[in-house]
Amino acid sequence: MADGVVRRIFQAVFGKKIAGTRIFPITTKIIIIFTLFMIGSNITTNYINLVFSREEMSKLLKELLVKDLRELYSYLNNQHEIYRFSNDLKQVVGQIEEKSRRDFSKASSLAIGIKTDGTIFFAATGSTNTDSRESKADSAAVAEMTRSLNKGKMDGFVRLHHGGAEYYTVYRYHPKWDAFLVRGEEYGEFFAQSERIFVNVAIISLLITLACALIGIMLLRFILRFLHRITTDIIAMTGQQQLGLVNLQGASNDDITFLGTAFNSLSSTINSMITIFKKFVNQDVVAQAYREKVVRLEGSTRDLTCLFSDIKRFTFITETLGQDIITLLNLHYGNAIREIMRHDGIIGSIIGDALLSVYGVLDESNDNKSLQSLRSAWAIQSEAALLRERMTEIKRNVEKQQGRLSDAEERVYQAVLIEVGVGIDGGMVFYGNIGSNERMTNTVIGDNVNSASRLEGLTRVYHVPVICSEYVKNDVEANVPGHGYIFVELDTVQVKGKTIGRRIYYPVEAANVNRSMKTAFAQYEEALELYYKGNWKRANALFKSCSFEPAAIFATRTQGTCPRNWSGIWEMTTK
Repeated sequence: MADGVVRRIFQAVFGKKIAGTRIFPITTKIIIIFTLFMIGSNITTNYINLVFSREEMSKLLKELLVKDLRELYSYLNNQHEIYRFSNDLKQVVGQIEEKSRRDFSKASSLAIGIKTDGTIFFAATGSTNTDSRESKADSAAVAEMTRSLNKGKMDGFVRLHHGGAEYYTVYRYHPKWDAFLVRGEEYGEFFAQSERIFVNVAIISLLITLACALIGIMLLRFILRFLHRITTDIIAMTGQQQLGLVNLQGASNDDITFLGTAFNSLSSTINSMITIFKKFVNQDVVAQAYREKVVRLEGSTRDLTCLFSDIKRFTFITETLGQDIITLLNLHYGNAIREIMRHDGIIGSIIGDALLSVYGVLDESNDNKSLQSLRSAWAIQSEAALLRERMTEIKRNVEKQQGRLSDAEERVYQAVLIEVGVGIDGGMVFYGNIGSNERMTNTVIGDNVNSASRLEGLTRVYHVPVICSEYVKNDVEANVPGHGYIFVELDTVQVKGKTIGRRIYYPVEAANVNRSMKTAFAQYEEALELYYKGNWKRANALFKSCSFEPAAIFATRTQGTCPRNWSGIWEMTTK
């Protein structure tokens, strides 16, 4: 538990690691900078105060030392007169030293008499040790005082070493004694008090600064709490690769809130742009662009299923509706594209009344691509049927209100009853981005794409809504147990531009096949087998009696005799 508390405190101060990088809180940075600034400022201020106070103390000390030296000088005049009468130097020196000690207020005080030759004739300190006299004085100090005396200067200031200590002193030459009278205070002791004050003030300042830092951390964390929320939310969005909005509920009216508001505005704008972007490109391209921050001119050969849908009688519809064709197309495409995307398909292209979709591109899709294309095909047919029902209902309502439709209205009615043909094929195709760095498009290219278009065209020939290739049939039957589709073989066709024939199938949802339809399919397949073998006469009889609509095409086709060298492949002369 203690480790957890320590960890939380550490993370609160120094931040958490995200993707291996520690995110240092701005609160801590501000406090550290503020603390360092305060400490530096206090130390600098205290040092300046120390320097100035030492100057003032030195000035005061000089005045006191000069005063004491003046009194000592007068006292030595009197003692010199006594010495002249008594001729007892030892006694006089003792009196001088005793008098000097009585005047001392500190143990660091010093009074000393130094002959011009450097010998000491008296010395007194503020300590209890009265036997502190040395035979020789500080030679450097004596030399300095002597140089000043030779220049006619009898007094001054000098640093003097005595008894292992350094003293700050004032001196004056006494001609009667032919000696320099020196009065001083020990440097270390004199400045010790100011240093103690400096240290104490520094410690107090440091403690106050630390206390202010702790209070500042709490205040800043409170003030910047929404900045933390903003950064946390943005980091979460980065990890999720998804832009959202920062929660600013309860935020104060300041720059941080403005920053969050600006981010939300930017996020909304970007999401709007992405939404618009999605309307023009496929979702896999959008995902790649969001993930990699770039869209490249690149692609690859992939095993995909392609669905091609086209509106029948489009020329008639266009001539009839004019500019209103756009409304009808958007209505149709709105339904069709929704169903395609619901079944994990992506839009390859939209050209007029034709729509190409591709299956097997999305990595997140787990369903069989060919099965999804079949579901999309029949969903498109269902939406087209619903649209026709709606238009028929509108017609009935109009007829109830105004009677029979006019010729022009009837023509419009027939135009909006759109029928859609769907062709499906699959195989190895190129899928990717083509164009230039200035303008590119996402598309699919390959023979199987063209084949899907040809199969859609055959829906007009065989009068069925959906036709698929053998590739689609095999893919579904081999990989999707219980797929729920019946594949009725329609023919073996060699479309224009191809050199080989391919079997084509009518994929029917098994749930929608009744007994009569099954019978018709079985009869059609029997007749088709005879047709392949060249027994057109017998095949013709079966086709004529078959209720499956494509049988009528074969009943007409097999009226004559079977051609020589019959391969069972019907060659198309048109697309």
